[in-house]
Amino acid sequence: MCVIWGLPYLLIKVSVRHLEPATLVFCRTAIGSLILVPIAAARGELRPLVAGWRWIVVYTVVELGIPWVLLSTAEQRLPSSLSGLLVAAVPLVGAALSWSLGAHDPLGGRGLAGLLVGLAGVGALVGFDVSGGDAGSVGLIAVVVVGYALGPIVLARRLAALPSLGVVAASLVLCSAVYAPFALTHLPSTAPPARVTAAVVVLGVVCTALAFVLFLHLIAEIGPVRATVITYVNPAVAVVLGVAFLHEHFGIGTAIGFVLILLGSSLATRARRSGPVLAEVAEP
Repeated sequence: MCVIWGLPYLLIKVSVRHLEPATLVFCRTAIGSLILVPIAAARGELRPLVAGWRWIVVYTVVELGIPWVLLSTAEQRLPSSLSGLLVAAVPLVGAALSWSLGAHDPLGGRGLAGLLVGLAGVGALVGFDVSGGDAGSVGLIAVVVVGYALGPIVLARRLAALPSLGVVAASLVLCSAVYAPFALTHLPSTAPPARVTAAVVVLGVVCTALAFVLFLHLIAEIGPVRATVITYVNPAVAVVLGVAFLHEHFGIGTAIGFVLILLGSSLATRARRSGPVLAEVAEP
């Protein structure tokens, strides 16, 4: 899972060089839908979703619909490694949101320290490795982070009684249906290179369909708290891939920000270990 959900940043960066963000989101969700919907239907996990359709729509918007298109848009200007590191702030925002929404466990001194350390890490990334022209893209990533933090909270508080795989499959269908008109009107004038096609296929099959199936099995195997360890490794995978394959810059801000964000995330979420930590499980 650490590799699978650290990989999308590289694949998105490759894809948006030739595809519009809306087209990429449609392709990814459509491929994922074609794989997961039959599985969910065979397991009888679609019919029970009718009762919670309104919250499924909300979950789709905050977890997939808005974040995926904004992340793809931001990566048209930002390095994939930097995007991955900025999204690593999701646990920080998740901890703050859970506390502000009345979580049973108080944030505490260690949790507050974690938020401050993580914020310093984001500041190091932005201050050292982001030029003035990329500030808007960083703002898009900030919205992505909030969406990724809100999605699991909606899932835990409003959709916990529904089959998880069914919820994911329905969300992918909804998202692909919404973006279909935009995708069909923004098709590239020429066929994209083979590497772009391959990147889109891997995004849909591996980083979406297979990823959700594996992650749900992982949660069932070791629980949601221990499963969140992948959140602390995903950014490292994104950085390594970006530097190795796209020759992206690894500067002092990247090094300092990476350490501070992961340290802050660990402190902020460890303060709430007595309950399930669900805000860290969002995927890119």
